[in-house]
Parts: sequence; structure tokens; C-alpha cells
Amino acid sequence: MSKQEKKLKNVIEGNTYRFTVVTNKLLRMEYSEEGLFEDRATQIVKNRDLGDVDFELKETHKMLEIITESFHLRYVKEKEFSPKNLSVDVRYNYTNYTNRWYYGQTIPTLKGALRTVDRVDGEAELEESIISKYGYATLDDSKSFVFDENNNIKVKNHTQTDVYFFAYGREYLKAVQDFYRLSGHPPLLPRYALGNWWSRYWKYSEESYLELINTFEKEKIPLSVSVIDMDWHLTDVPSKHGSGWTGYTWNKELFPDPDRFLKKLQDKGLAVTLNVHPADGIRAFEEQYEVVADKLNLNTAIEEPADFDLMDEDFRQVYFEDVHHPLEEQGVDFWWIDWQQGEFSSSDIDPLWLLNHYHFEDMKKRNKDELILSRYGGPGSHRYPVGFSGDAIITWNSLKFQPYLTATSSNIGYTWWSHDIGGHYKGYKDEELTLRWFQFGVFSPINRLHSSNSAFSSKEPWKYSGVIRKNMTSFLRLRHALIPYLYTFNVLNNEEGIPVIQPVYYKCPLKEAAYDIKNEYFFGSELLVLPITSKKDEETVYGSELFYFPKGHWFDIFSNFRYKGEAKLKVFRDEMTIPVFAREGSIIPLDPNPTQTDAHDLPEDMEWLIYPGRDNTFELIEDSNHQRAVTAFNLNYSDGSISIAVNDKATILPKERKHIIHFNASKEIGVVEVQNGEVVERSFDPELNRTSVTVVSDNNEKMTIKFEDFKMIKEQDINNELFKRLDKAQVGYKLKDYLLNTFNNSLSDFSLMALINELEEEHLSQSLFELLYIKNS
Repeated sequence: MSKQEKKLKNVIEGNTYRFTVVTNKLLRMEYSEEGLFEDRATQIVKNRDLGDVDFELKETHKMLEIITESFHLRYVKEKEFSPKNLSVDVRYNYTNYTNRWYYGQTIPTLKGALRTVDRVDGEAELEESIISKYGYATLDDSKSFVFDENNNIKVKNHTQTDVYFFAYGREYLKAVQDFYRLSGHPPLLPRYALGNWWSRYWKYSEESYLELINTFEKEKIPLSVSVIDMDWHLTDVPSKHGSGWTGYTWNKELFPDPDRFLKKLQDKGLAVTLNVHPADGIRAFEEQYEVVADKLNLNTAIEEPADFDLMDEDFRQVYFEDVHHPLEEQGVDFWWIDWQQGEFSSSDIDPLWLLNHYHFEDMKKRNKDELILSRYGGPGSHRYPVGFSGDAIITWNSLKFQPYLTATSSNIGYTWWSHDIGGHYKGYKDEELTLRWFQFGVFSPINRLHSSNSAFSSKEPWKYSGVIRKNMTSFLRLRHALIPYLYTFNVLNNEEGIPVIQPVYYKCPLKEAAYDIKNEYFFGSELLVLPITSKKDEETVYGSELFYFPKGHWFDIFSNFRYKGEAKLKVFRDEMTIPVFAREGSIIPLDPNPTQTDAHDLPEDMEWLIYPGRDNTFELIEDSNHQRAVTAFNLNYSDGSISIAVNDKATILPKERKHIIHFNASKEIGVVEVQNGEVVERSFDPELNRTSVTVVSDNNEKMTIKFEDFKMIKEQDINNELFKRLDKAQVGYKLKDYLLNTFNNSLSDFSLMALINELEEEHLSQSLFELLYIKNS
């Protein structure tokens, strides 16, 4: 059966209407007075053939009905779509009043993304998405532009109604995966994009910038991307040309030899992106002007500029071939497209879309890394990562909004946000705020440290006080340790449509508590994260957040304390950690030497965090030179064994790679036996209750490790943590001694709970209740 025949089976068409049953949960609804329907790819939709669909069609001369296992459409034929003649019943029961949607009815979704946080101090309204608690949502493609056969953007030459109805119930992940199939999957990011980015709006010189990078190396803080903001180019231009905001000519006073500068950065393992503001086109002061003027027949006598217009094919050609390509040949890896001029143009097409699409396609055609840094333009923007969320104001309110924005954007498939970590401008100095922003950045999709041209707001860790500096450094190292884990989910996002970050309700859709805490999210499949976005209280001197634990047991990856699930709990953390939990049985691959591994390369050895409680498998995916290796780490908890099977036909992995396995949150495990390998090192950390075993394979065949007594600790020892929290608390010594002695006198938990509830010190009471919860988990 041909593709066209398959599509015809799913299409029901009249003179003025057309319905396409895309899947049994996804319906396309079109209406056109002229009977003109759109078959080309659009701004949002690239592919409408998602395979055969089973559905029932009922039709009379007046009425049309389409029925699948998920929805039932009723339409009065040939009538312009309205609530009077088109409705859809969904076969779910998530609302108290009706499961019927009438055309045009507003559906409160679980929200999606937004264009920018520019000039927003705190929370901003997010756009709608394709999923809702009601079980259905719509996506309007009526006003989209289209792509021609050469993948060029064109203005649609007719008007029509073109709406997609998503009836996925609370199968949120399935809805997003089918949206990707419809709209196009996100591309695979280069490995280095997952490391630490350095970005600052600052007038660096070649000398000062290289000195900065050398200091990062000296401090053993790994970086992977250098973001050079706008002062790389001429900004002080003759006033007759207007603003110096747009520019493509190196400022030779600051960078006398750009080739040398870029080569030195690349020799240090750094990818480079330059900031560009394209709005003012190519003007007469640019080095590229003569060749551009010749090709575009500009009047050089009056210094006629080449106006920015990517809909003009001639301008588009010189824009890339004569302006950007020479800079790429010098050593620019990708572009930060800083479009700030709104959505208007003479063609009625948002210039941001033109920039994102054509820049991305140009990189792809030239076999460059498929990567740009640019703003979100609406549904479909996930095809052009990475997203620059805009100029963040340096306040707690701004930080508090970013985790919610990041997680919720997955509802419209936008999974690769790059925020201004630490904030860009305005605001105030607050070292605690900056540290908490750093910690969120490590557990966000892209970690781009950023600041403005203020001399006082830069984000170098060594400019902060002792404890803050130490923690910033350790977290930035942790980010690079997480690259193997993140790269695996980068692949799964590209190939299977699984967002890297998911709101908690994706995995707990029927639990109301999963919707309550906006900033909590899954970070890959194994970790559950809640960044601390509130200032520490003056009583405990700890940061705290209300956390929801889904069903099961959860382990704090920093302390290995166990928490029992199906509960909400206020959790307290000092400045050294944030709430990051691994579910029982979790397997987390890490690079044990993050300060030594170039972010382009694969780690020499591999570290595995594993947790007791259930069987699990993690398939670590690693790519190099377009070749792939997969390491399947299988924890057979019930059988007391681990297997490590490597599929590396192209031999891209380091030879004799060691595997360092950390058996977490358990008393010291029993004898370890290894088949097809050997134990080369073993240790036990009583503070973390962690047994660490280093094994190496004999011949790179499947290695099996047998262990005993890897079990959850029956009663967790909270004494050290209790003393630490009481010692830090800003309360009277008499109360501290009383509480310590009372806890140590082995009172019943019921008595301790009564004591805690009687405390006038609210924050201290909640902090002690958390410890009591740990003790009984």
C-alpha cells in the first residue's frame, strides 16, 4: 500500500471540510470556504502520516461522526466550524461536569513555554500546551507559514481553519511523543553542549579572556563552551549608521588576531559561540560590506545598507556565505542569535522563526554541529535548540520561576532551555541566591553561567566567599560528571521523543499531589529534583522546600538518607546540597574524573551509583565520530547480581575501562565475585553507608558481579545530622541541649512527634520532623 493510499484511508473530506484521523487519539480538523486544504509542511507540523488508524465512520447527508477508542466527533456537514455544529466527546472521566468539548471552547492546559523572560521579575504567563488534566487539548495551526519542497519558508497563500485535537487522557508522555512524530523530533545535541558554558556581557580582550580561562583550569573547574557576547565585534560605529548593536567585524583592538584567539580556545577543548543581533543588516562599516554590496547591487556611493530580510533569497545567500561562513571557518562553532525586535516583518513572518530555521538548516547543510542559541518562537521551536530564555533579573523571584518554566515547557516538547544562570542584570548582590542558581543550573538542561556588564555581578566562583566558592566549584564539577547520564537522555529525546526533564505528573498522573509543587521534576529517568529557590530562614539557617515523594523509597544522592514515598514533606538543606533523589533500584552513570575529561570525549573510566530495592537496567549510550557504543548495566537485585554488557562494535570506548560501582544506602555488602573480570579496589564509607567496588573486564565481554547483603538499612542513624542541624540553629543553647537529650533518650516516636509539635520555633520543628521521618522511612 502506498503512502498516499494509507493517508487516504484516514482522511474524510467534503467540499469545505476535511478531517484526518492522525492516530486514535489525535484528530486534524480543517475548514475552508474555497475547499483549499494544506498538505505542505507547516511551521508546527512536518508529518501527518503516523500510520494506519482504526476508526469508525458514520455519515448521513447532514451529519458526520468519527469514532475511535479515545474520542467521538460529531459535525454538521459543510457548516463553518462553531460550537453549534462541531463537538468532540472524549472517553475519559477527569472532570466533574462533562467530557464534551465544543469547537472554540477554551481548554485550561497544564501550560507550555514562553518567548522570553526579558523585563520579567518573577513569574510570567506561559502559553498553552497539548496536554491538560481534562484529558484533551487543541493546537491551532491555522496561521502557520509553510515550507516548500526545498524546505524554504513561504507565506501561506490561502486562509483556512486547521486545528489538531489531542485526546491522550493523562498519557502525557505519549502525547508529547506523538507531537514529536507530528512536528519533528529534536535534533541530537553535541556532547559538549551538556557541560558548563561561560557567558558574560563584558568587554573582554584576547588577553583577559584567555587569562580567565586559565584561571578556570587552575581552579579545576571544567568548561565546555565559550560564549563571546557582543563586544567581540565593533560597537563604537559612526552615528550615521545607527546603533552598534548589530555587527560582524572583529574589534581588532580587543582581538588583534581572531584566528589565533579562537584556535587557543579550541585547543583548550572549548566550543565557541558568538553573539549576534541581526536586526540592522549589513552596513557600510563592515569588512564584508564590499562583497555584499556587489552581490546585492547596493549603492555604495551613499553607503546603502543591506537591510535584514531573510525572506529575500539574495540577502539570505550573502548573509550566510559572505558574513557567517568566513567567521565559522575562523573557528566559530555555532551562533547565539539574539533577536530582540519582536514578531513583525513586511512578510508577516516572525523574523525569529526565519533566523532559527535558516541558521539551523545552514549548520546542518555544512555538516556543522546542529546547534544554535536563540529564543522560543512557539510550538515547533523544539526543532531548533538551544533555547535562550532571555535576560533574567537577579532576584529570588526570577530563580523561583525558572525550574517551573523548564519542566512545564516539556508539555509542548521544548526540552532544551538555556537560562541566564545566576541572572543577567538589575537585582542585588546575594551570594546565597547565586549559589542556589548554580545548583539549579547543574540540574537544568543547559548550564550557562551568565552576567551583565556590571563589574560586581560576575559569576567566577573564586570571587565568592569560602564556603560558597567551594560549593560552586563542586557543583560545576558534578555537572561534567553527569555528562554521560545527560548524553543518554539527549539521544532518547532525539530518537524516542522522551523529554530530558519531565514534570512529576508525567509519572504520577492520577496523584493530585504530583501537580501541586511546580518546581519539582524528573531529571532523566533516575533522578527527582527540587531546586531550592527560597532564601534560608533565620531560625535553622537552612533552605527548605515542600517535596512530594511518589510511591516507593527515595534516596538523597548527597547523604544517602532514605525517604518513604507517597507523602509531602518539608525538606531542609544547608548550602552544600539541594533535594535530589534517586528511586530505589536507580542506576546513575557518572564520569569519575570530570576535571580531566574533555567534554568532547568519552570518559576513560565509568562510575555507577546504584541503590537497593528493585531490579533495574540502564543503557548508557555513547557516541564518537558518528559511531555508537551501548553499555547495558543490569541490576538484578532479587538475584544479587550485576551484569555489564558492552556493545562497542566500532571500538570507540577507552580500552581497559574501569567500572567503579557504588552500592549506596546499605551496610557493607558481602563477598563480591566477578566473572570475566576482577576486583581491583574496594572500600566502605560508613558515613554514607556506601561500599565502592572497582572492577575491570578481562576481555570486554559481558561481566557479571555477584554480591550479598545489598539491602536497605532497617533503621537509619540520624544522630550526626540531628547534631549538625541543632548546632547551626539560631536558637537558645538550653533548647538545643534539651532537644538533643530528648532525642537521644530513645523516647517513642509518638512522644518525639508530640514534642516537635509543641515547639514555638516553626522552622526548627519542621526540620526535626524531617529527621523523624527519615528515621522511620
